[in-house]
Amino acid sequence: MTNLNQLNNPTSLPYSVWPVEAIAQLEREGADALGIALFELMQRAGEATFRHVQALYPEKKRWLILCGHGNNGGDGFIAARLALSAGKEVTVIACEGSKALPEEAAQARDAWLAAGGEIHAAGTPWPEQSDIIIDALLGTGLNRAPGDQYARLIEKANAASAPVFAIDIPSGLVAANGTTPGAVIDAAHTLTFIALKPGLLTGKARDCVGQLHFHALGLDAWLAGQTAPMARYDASALTHWLPPRKPTSHKGDHGKLVIIGGDQGTAGAIRMAGEAALRAGAGLVRVLTHKDNVSPLLTARPELMVQTLSARALDEALEWADVIVIGPGLGQRDWGKEALEKVKKSSKPMLWDADALNLLAIAGDKRQNRVITPHPGEAARLLNVKTSEIESDRLLAARNLAKRYGGVVVLKGAGTLIASETGEMAIADVGNAGMATGGMGDVLSGIIGSLSGQKLSLYEAACAGCVAHGAAAEAVSQRLGTRGMLATDLFSELYLFVNPEILNRKE
Repeated sequence: MTNLNQLNNPTSLPYSVWPVEAIAQLEREGADALGIALFELMQRAGEATFRHVQALYPEKKRWLILCGHGNNGGDGFIAARLALSAGKEVTVIACEGSKALPEEAAQARDAWLAAGGEIHAAGTPWPEQSDIIIDALLGTGLNRAPGDQYARLIEKANAASAPVFAIDIPSGLVAANGTTPGAVIDAAHTLTFIALKPGLLTGKARDCVGQLHFHALGLDAWLAGQTAPMARYDASALTHWLPPRKPTSHKGDHGKLVIIGGDQGTAGAIRMAGEAALRAGAGLVRVLTHKDNVSPLLTARPELMVQTLSARALDEALEWADVIVIGPGLGQRDWGKEALEKVKKSSKPMLWDADALNLLAIAGDKRQNRVITPHPGEAARLLNVKTSEIESDRLLAARNLAKRYGGVVVLKGAGTLIASETGEMAIADVGNAGMATGGMGDVLSGIIGSLSGQKLSLYEAACAGCVAHGAAAEAVSQRLGTRGMLATDLFSELYLFVNPEILNRKE
């Protein structure tokens, strides 16, 4: 067996993401390129599992391994054999299927039995004590709720006191889109192989994946030559988009941004968007808002240029600006509708959020010079479906939004998706539950608009903005926790991420 005793850094994940339907082909082509059998890849997966569990839990002696009737179960059988040979007390419980085991999984099962191991039926009582539970029940092919025998094992594993280590994906989590149609394993750690799958990074993934680890099974060099259809971005990607500024640069080099919104009573939304744009590095930010908001905004943030929204002021601002943001606090009265109708006539880069999206849902149009930033409820209105349909397949929803409305779509949520009409798609692998509070979307709009004015394309600005936004929230949570986080708390950390050279110095 190949010696894989060098574990990947558990915090080091690939920046490529592959759809589930491509994984089997990747495995076959990768194995062929290396001149190895698919069973060798399964052996490598089982060995990687054993070594990760051993490294994470070196003192745990009693291993309970739950094997399904597929290749995921085959990985579990191999890990069981290695654990047994290392002196662990190993109990294997396996589900039966109506069909024969796949060839490689059958080989793994036979090797376990030949090593003196036993296989217990799914209904067998569990050992009185287990130190670690390894989930090898259901793999990446799942697209529905687990069957009864699997669901019972999943629920029993979740109720146990021992931590659960999931092989490839927590059983019950749909690898294609991150949904959980039924019972799902609540893993402390998940080790995935060959490639990252979308369902590990978006949807309900964060509720059940635990700490995500990756192992390429020796296909690293071959995989590096393949072009993935999706990307995963975290804070390390910001250096690519945001190089240090030239010492001689001036405010005119960094974008003139106009932000339109803040109807009567919603000054907070437009103020947060405006300040976020400044904090993200915009050279000049002009805010057009309700007359009642002008004095409070100037008092709170004098660096903003604030004017009453009027026909003349809007015409002048649209001529002056490099980038337009409309929507935060806009409302749906004639005041906001008329402003949006004028903005529609501009060919400049723009971002629509909040009530601009609600108005777009009523009178849709398609354009290439726009970013839209819906949360799932707004996305549902834009596609005329239920919010549950958006959450049932976030990737499909993002693609459909881009197809219908053009430009770039930011579908917000845990594992925010960025999609373009030309087919680009990325997952912002940042952020936390503290962001589930009012004003976060306004801050994101200001950041993306600001970065668009700093010579980034709309797609790049959307990706970089989502990453900086989520990474700042992570930094805040490390100091203060997630409960009680405010949108404006992000400003204290945003500097670090729009100036990534500072982070590099700290490292």
